[in-house]
Amino acid sequence: MRTEAEILGLILEFARNQDGIRAVVMNGSRVNPNAKKDPFQDYDIACYVLDVKPFCGDLRIPQFFGELMILQTPEDLGDPESNKDGSYAYLMQFLDGNRIDLSFHSLECIARIQQDSLSLVLLDKDQRIVPLPPPSDRSYLPAKPSAKAFADCCNEFWWVTPYAAKGLWRGELTYAHTVLDTFLRDQLLKMLTWYFGIQTGFKKSAGKFGKYLKAGLDDDLWQQLEQTYADANPENTWQALFAMGSLFRRAAQPVAEAFEFIYPEQEDERVSAFIRRIHDLPRDDESN
Repeated sequence: MRTEAEILGLILEFARNQDGIRAVVMNGSRVNPNAKKDPFQDYDIACYVLDVKPFCGDLRIPQFFGELMILQTPEDLGDPESNKDGSYAYLMQFLDGNRIDLSFHSLECIARIQQDSLSLVLLDKDQRIVPLPPPSDRSYLPAKPSAKAFADCCNEFWWVTPYAAKGLWRGELTYAHTVLDTFLRDQLLKMLTWYFGIQTGFKKSAGKFGKYLKAGLDDDLWQQLEQTYADANPENTWQALFAMGSLFRRAAQPVAEAFEFIYPEQEDERVSAFIRRIHDLPRDDESN
């Protein structure tokens, strides 16, 4: 596997030989001093160019960086459709394990660099970039919730919970798991991130998809989070659903107390009782 020095050397060689590229910035975990280093971290590289068009759809560009395992160019995809913001990217996974996400942006976008605290300037041919502070994850720290954001999160979690229960009772495996692992988990992770923020003074990042949450949760809370991940066994999935509701409650109540919000105890109690009744209902295929 090529080293970081070798990869960065290739990136700079490529950029210096392209007159249209005027600046290169690296973002993401590679420049995050608080991120644990490992060889599989992506190289998130943004090139700021005079004109994006010459850098679009040119397969010589990814070939320059090594032997590809797989390539994706998001702007050329029909599903999911690209954001069409005028940029162009090559997402390159190489056979040696390295991955480079190389994107091209108009020079007009260069001011956006200031908005991302995980930015390290690798090349600035024209000294266009205002000196940046050392990279940090300050742009990615969890924000304190507003009363409305908290209430909306609680409402969505308890509103969607019966969907999973009904799907389980009907034997609709894919439906129930999609509700559980997408819609409910999104709200659970949001609440756990606020709880994590309280525990860490909102001075640490919970990471993308909550990957650093474990550092801010008590062992028993983390173990309960593990219990929310089920297999295809219906009863195990029911228990994961019950664990998810219990964990949401355990995280939400301290958040409500910390910010003097109102936790919807009545909605919680009613929905929790309702899904337990659904769990205990006999199914037609069980009664025959």
